Amino acid sequence: MLSTRTDANEQVLSGKRYCDRDLSWLSFNYLVLKMAGRQEVPLYERIKFLSIFSSNLDEFYRVRISALLAVNAIGDDSDLEAIQLLKDIQTEIARQQQVFGDILRNQLRPLLEEKNVHLYFAEELMPAHQAAAKSYFFNTVLGFLKPMWLDPQRSGELFLENNTLYFAVALQPNQGGHEQYVIVNIPSTNLPRFTVQHTDGNMHILWLDDIVRTHLPKIFPGYKVNGCYAVKLTRNAEIDLYDFPGDLLEQVEELIVQRELGLPTRFLYDAQMPENMLQALALYFHILPQEMVAGGHYHNLKDLNDLPLPLKAEGLLYEKWPAQPVPQVESSDGLLDTLLQQDVLLHTPYHSYNPVLRFFNEAATDPNVTEIYVTLYRVASGSQIVQSLISAARNGKQVTVLVELKARFDEANNIRWAKRMKEAGVKIIYSIPGLKVHAKIALVKRKKGWQHEYFALLATGNLNETTARFYTDHILLTSHATITQEMELLFMYLQTRESPRDYHFIPFKELIVAQFNMVERFEGLIDREIAHVQAGRKGHIIIKLNNLQERKMIDKLYEAADAGVRVELIVRSICCILPGYSPNLTVHRLVDRYLEHGRVFWFANNGGEEMYLGSADWMSRNLYHRIEVCFQLHNPAFIQQMKDMLHLQLADNTNAVILDNDLINQPIAHTQGEPLVNAQLGMFQYVRNLNT
Repeated sequence: MLSTRTDANEQVLSGKRYCDRDLSWLSFNYLVLKMAGRQEVPLYERIKFLSIFSSNLDEFYRVRISALLAVNAIGDDSDLEAIQLLKDIQTEIARQQQVFGDILRNQLRPLLEEKNVHLYFAEELMPAHQAAAKSYFFNTVLGFLKPMWLDPQRSGELFLENNTLYFAVALQPNQGGHEQYVIVNIPSTNLPRFTVQHTDGNMHILWLDDIVRTHLPKIFPGYKVNGCYAVKLTRNAEIDLYDFPGDLLEQVEELIVQRELGLPTRFLYDAQMPENMLQALALYFHILPQEMVAGGHYHNLKDLNDLPLPLKAEGLLYEKWPAQPVPQVESSDGLLDTLLQQDVLLHTPYHSYNPVLRFFNEAATDPNVTEIYVTLYRVASGSQIVQSLISAARNGKQVTVLVELKARFDEANNIRWAKRMKEAGVKIIYSIPGLKVHAKIALVKRKKGWQHEYFALLATGNLNETTARFYTDHILLTSHATITQEMELLFMYLQTRESPRDYHFIPFKELIVAQFNMVERFEGLIDREIAHVQAGRKGHIIIKLNNLQERKMIDKLYEAADAGVRVELIVRSICCILPGYSPNLTVHRLVDRYLEHGRVFWFANNGGEEMYLGSADWMSRNLYHRIEVCFQLHNPAFIQQMKDMLHLQLADNTNAVILDNDLINQPIAHTQGEPLVNAQLGMFQYVRNLNT
């Protein structure tokens, strides 16, 4: 748990209206970690959850800790709340890391042994493996090692790369003299983190770290190795584009370089390191006390995602759920022609992503298609969609793509694709500094006689066929006249690269667009539910988000709950609303094999229900600093599908939890004889049954 408070309503009674966003996020990541401890989850999937937890935590240190560290560095108690918050965060992370270690050492390693898989863990290599390890070290590993001697008189000259694995080695000269310290890289970016030896009918998994550690005496002849301890430095990744002059592409390329040079936010070290050595390293690398975090024998445990599988892997992974085809697409000779007759709604990854790829492929090759417009936020490294856009441009079509260069940690991939598309003749647009385009939309324009037909794609997730395999999202393909007309206006605006406040006159009716009409529209929809209750009718709202932080929207939900509207929220990650504020307000969380990613908004409207999908979370950044697009579903069958899926998630009593005011993920109790409901399994079966 995240606190020791016993009164679940203490925050409400004390007048506090919001949960802290960082502690809330840590509560979510702890739910990910708890999946690794669940016996019903297949063994290697449990190991993957450890990897996800570790990767998430690395990113948290890169993007969230720096501001709190800066307040602490001032040292004048100017913000006691921020100082205490940093302590609370560090305490909670330390607790979670202890749970992580316990799950790995005491639960998962013994289970691996039962499967005849021995994962070395802080132990000497068996004699049967030493010869192969020695050969691998001298023939492969040694050439990547770069020992760096620390000279106390020249502190700070050596640079530790972000989240890169190193050993801090204490050496004693054989001829006498003072102990000396050396930093040795562990070349996990060049070589696999794990190697395998098969002996005695077992698979033995060796860490690259241990192969280097075992052979340190060979690197330093004439010295005795007194100690060897893993260290890792995490650097701040929050850099403002306004810090850099020049055009946007040049700014982002400079940002990528500067980010890797960012100030430290965490110095992770093996807790067994002697105090005098730790202090010497802190002095040399200019590490502040609040940046130092004690860890274990191994770091970068996100690499557990690459743990080798045994030859017999039955039962070690989730049973595959094949992505389902969409019959009206499969039977169609032309998807665009089909969309003139009926819309298509996809629920990925339960549905195949092929209709999306086909949408772009047909647009690229249809001789009557004249124009294609797309926004790209995060694309696959080998994106088939981008390849289609390149082909379209080479086929003589006018292709306009807004590439969001400021998609954190995907900038380099987006720059690479932007340059390739530009070389092929695609018109590339970049968003202006201070504004991200996070909308997931595409528009195709096809000539028919003297007129044009329009086809649109609107999605809750990125146009990325890789993440579509494990992110749950919803994608609408449509030729709806008003939607496509408004999308054309939106793409016209995006090409101006003007601030939304200077272009506020677009009369969006169907589309809900952040910085144009989004806050007002959602407030109006909530107000309508309040009005129904005040008139003696029922009010009911179900909203599913990744993150809920924006206080104006939280206050509006409080107002609805106070009025008697039933407010049911499904919030995966950051959730700053207090669930105990009202008995009419509940918050569910769901972590399972797929990452819940869709944003869904349902309003009962006294029987005239309305369903909206879109790209926007209710965060300040989404509502006030991005272009986001949400859209209404009109097809009654589609509305029913989305309602059924929301109800499955609210009914889940296996992996879903209820979030309480202390940010504790409370399991959902079910009575004896009550059927178990797994929402993701239910949604897979539901989508499969749509085809029958």
